[in-house]
Amino acid sequence: MVKQASEVGERCFKAGLWGSIVAAICCFTPVLVIAVGFVGLAAITSYLDYVLLPLLGFFLILAFYGWWKRKERKQGVSEP
Repeated sequence: MVKQASEVGERCFKAGLWGSIVAAICCFTPVLVIAVGFVGLAAITSYLDYVLLPLLGFFLILAFYGWWKRKERKQGVSEP
């Protein structure tokens, strides 16, 4: 089954937006550090930035791509 560009754009935008929010919360607040320390893996907290910052960048790019696809679809529909 072939998915329409509008559906792909919506899904990419939503996934990118939610992923960015979660990565930003984990990156800029001590939520993840406390959770990892509570589980007993406090030794890996120094490596979290190596994972979270690229993950935040990936989700921001995904959100931008989805927004661009949505905008492209809306412009294509509104033109005669």
